[in-house]
Amino acid sequence: MTEKTKRNKPSFAVVLKKSAVGFSKSLPLLVGVVLLMGLFRHYVSNEKLAMIFSGQFGWDTIIGALGGSISAGNAVSSYIIGAELLEKGVSMFAVVAFLVTWVTVGIVQMPAEGGILGRNFTLVRNGLSFVLALCIALLTTFTWMVLP
Repeated sequence: MTEKTKRNKPSFAVVLKKSAVGFSKSLPLLVGVVLLMGLFRHYVSNEKLAMIFSGQFGWDTIIGALGGSISAGNAVSSYIIGAELLEKGVSMFAVVAFLVTWVTVGIVQMPAEGGILGRNFTLVRNGLSFVLALCIALLTTFTWMVLP
């Protein structure tokens, strides 16, 4: 190891402190998501989800993608929500479409994004993200079915 490399390498204490700060910043979000999932489990029954998700891969994928597009959020919380949906019996197609659009499509943020980046760019980006999310959901689920 050269002298220059030794000077730029952070100490274990610095790395540990940065990790602790990052964890403390994400802890309120994680607690909020866990509490929200508790409410979801209590108020959303399997029967209600069965009314929304028919079991047809095309319809479920579109419904999941629309739900994720409207209720945009961050990736960390989407994993918890996705696990809950799978546990409730929602198809993998719908869950993957929901997860991808949850992070990439933002109908709620479109006015702000359009104001900053331009209306056309925002519409094209969100439209492409939605279509590609459907493709990713199909490819991911078919790959999951093929793997042993």
